[in-house]
Amino acid sequence: MSFEADLRRYGPPALEPVSRQEALDYCARLTATHYENFSVVTWLTPREHRPAFQSVYAFCRWSDDLGDEVGDPARSLELLNWWRDELRAMYDGRVRHPVMIALRETVERYGIPPEPFHALIDAFIQDQTIVEYETFDQLRDYCTRSADPVGRLVLYIGGAFNDDDARLSDATCTALQLANFWQDVARDLAIGRIYLPREDRARFGYGDDDLRALRFTPAFAELLKFEIARTRELFAIGRPLVTRIPSELAVDVDLFSRGGLAILRRIEKCGYDVLSSRPSLSKAAKARLLGRAAIGLARARLWGSRPPRPSSTLNRESTAAGWESSR
Repeated sequence: MSFEADLRRYGPPALEPVSRQEALDYCARLTATHYENFSVVTWLTPREHRPAFQSVYAFCRWSDDLGDEVGDPARSLELLNWWRDELRAMYDGRVRHPVMIALRETVERYGIPPEPFHALIDAFIQDQTIVEYETFDQLRDYCTRSADPVGRLVLYIGGAFNDDDARLSDATCTALQLANFWQDVARDLAIGRIYLPREDRARFGYGDDDLRALRFTPAFAELLKFEIARTRELFAIGRPLVTRIPSELAVDVDLFSRGGLAILRRIEKCGYDVLSSRPSLSKAAKARLLGRAAIGLARARLWGSRPPRPSSTLNRESTAAGWESSR
């Protein structure tokens, strides 16, 4: 079913009533049929956490689609404000939308506060008025709302939320968001958004006319090389999170981090030309990453609830080479 059909069925003012099981099934279907580089829920995801991850993903999917799929910023703002009202109603115990019915169980079971959900809505509202960023710091500030709350929700579900782990999660989630931006320069431009900071484009001499014409030049290659280098640094900062959280949760975090780094390598392999075609991971590459994550899970189970910390040699290799072994 398309988002337009879902909006007619479950959006204002229709809001067709559904049962608890229908709500859970809806979130599961939405999660299974919509994903980017990796499925949010895999067979490695602990079974008891799957409904929670599916409800959180469904919330994010609806938030994203209300921001990007409506085609009218003014209408998107109206719908996002309606969506925030549904979130508030859910926290007040008044659940109506199928996503909120499922999310209510997740919030109650794991003690999740409303702030991460509100931050995500804030990001999609920001998308309606800010379509370009002057500086990298501004872009990173946007990621604190568009990406970092997702990692914090994962920590809550895994019973691993604390300030230190949240900081590491934020670095990983920002890196994942940035990798997606560099992967999707052309796609984002097509919907009127530019995430390559203006100050960086100016620094490397890549002008607005070149960008809007999707003109690949040596300057663009150097620009993207620069952005990828500091994105990889963020992945390295967040890497210790894998050793600090329960092993079964850590495997999913590890998989997404490896996937993000694999996307960076794909961009490098195509000579940084993301303007002619969108670099992506093949099914075989995804299978290899999933296989390595499965091996990591098996080892973690042998070692106990948490995997052992990697050696200093592995840490250096991870930082310098971006986990070359995950290819």
